[in-house]
Amino acid sequence: MASAAEGDMEAELTRGLLWGFQDLSLNKLATSLGASEQALRLIISIFLGYPFALFYRRYLFYKDSYLIHLFHTFTGLSIAYYNFGTQLYHSLLCIVLQFLILRLMGRTITAVLTTFCVQMGYLLAGYYNTATGTYDIKWTMPHCVLTLKLIGLAMDYYDGGKDQKSLTSEQQIYAIRGVPSLLEISGFSYFYGAFLVGPQFSMNHYMKLVRGELTDVPGKIPNSTIPALRRLALGLVYLVGYTLLSPHITEDYLLSDDYENGSFWFRCMYMLIWGKFVLYKYVTCWLVTEGVCILTGLGFNGLDEYGTAKWDACANMKVWLFETTPRFTGTIASFNINTNAWVARYFFKRLKFLGNKVLSQGLSLLFLALWHGLHSGYLVCFQMEFLIVIVERQAASLIRDSPVLSRLASITVLQPLYYLAQQTIHWLFMGYSMTAFCLFTWDKWMKVYKSIYFLGHVFFLSLLFILPYVRKVMVPRKEKLKKME
Repeated sequence: MASAAEGDMEAELTRGLLWGFQDLSLNKLATSLGASEQALRLIISIFLGYPFALFYRRYLFYKDSYLIHLFHTFTGLSIAYYNFGTQLYHSLLCIVLQFLILRLMGRTITAVLTTFCVQMGYLLAGYYNTATGTYDIKWTMPHCVLTLKLIGLAMDYYDGGKDQKSLTSEQQIYAIRGVPSLLEISGFSYFYGAFLVGPQFSMNHYMKLVRGELTDVPGKIPNSTIPALRRLALGLVYLVGYTLLSPHITEDYLLSDDYENGSFWFRCMYMLIWGKFVLYKYVTCWLVTEGVCILTGLGFNGLDEYGTAKWDACANMKVWLFETTPRFTGTIASFNINTNAWVARYFFKRLKFLGNKVLSQGLSLLFLALWHGLHSGYLVCFQMEFLIVIVERQAASLIRDSPVLSRLASITVLQPLYYLAQQTIHWLFMGYSMTAFCLFTWDKWMKVYKSIYFLGHVFFLSLLFILPYVRKVMVPRKEKLKKME
């Protein structure tokens, strides 16, 4: 009875979604929504993942693997053509090149280094040749997602040739023992639920999907419709909110005379509000695509201790943590989760030979900045993240180790006040960092930073040098000796 009801629900969803995409005048609709036609195409393409996923569940689940790979490749290419026209050849070329690298160079460090240079070089060349002073939706947007996929594929393939005992437990999970075919790499790369904006997932996880292993009911289609609809509904809430408010809270206003002529506190408050709001467009996309992944089964992450299915394997957002955390590290942990996990797995941890965690973290953030693009704003944003995280950890350590500060921090009646102060600082300087990220070029972000007297840099650089001296005063020597022991 449950399977029949779920089947009827899926058929109804398919009809409704397909009807909603018919006879759209994209230009007219985009103009009425205050968006560009490219942005509207992107949103439509993300939502198209749902009818594709329903078709896959109904007609392809447990079918021959080559049919599933062909379906994923064809639908992904169709989405690419719909959004970028003939420029889809960029992704095709890089996928074929990656297949040749794996076949000709085998499981060697040379193949890994060649992959990194070729794929990152192609992406950076794309950024260089298509860069403008504003954010444009072009072929480089999904290509940055593809670049990480193909680099991760090469590293996992390399690990697959090593003695299993020499691998970490994490590397053993992702190591590829077989030899991927061109069709398998294409299906993995073009999977419609992640081709445009992510999330990242491994080849091994994708192959589990193809083999029908990602289900909470072995031998049957996963009971994932309701969990998928929950993420879709949450994504729609963010989409509606962003659509309604985006005409009134814009980065263009940061560059306006009205903003510059406002009071210092007004400029700070606007940056705080804008800094939180600007992230909602990313939250929307990731929640919607997560729903697609859950619907196909790709989001299946095993069972918890109570035997309940977990559907968070492709979660790119921890929404509750994102909305409530008063810490920068909390926002980082809740936002773009799979990309952060990718960088940790394939970049940060592979720099262990440097013997310096801070240096490895700095190089990882530099890689992330370049991966996003060649604009100076990306470098400034991730430099600020690096600085803020270091200072936040210093401050947390100081409060924990200082008896006086620990007692103050534990006063219950003052907790709401502390929380409000933390959230204000948190989102003000998140907005400060995002200003450079969203305005791209130095002349734009420099103008805004000047208007608030480089508050973020002054505040955190001052704390970076002051906190060690405060620690000497506030932390008793006995506590320091205990920590050293």
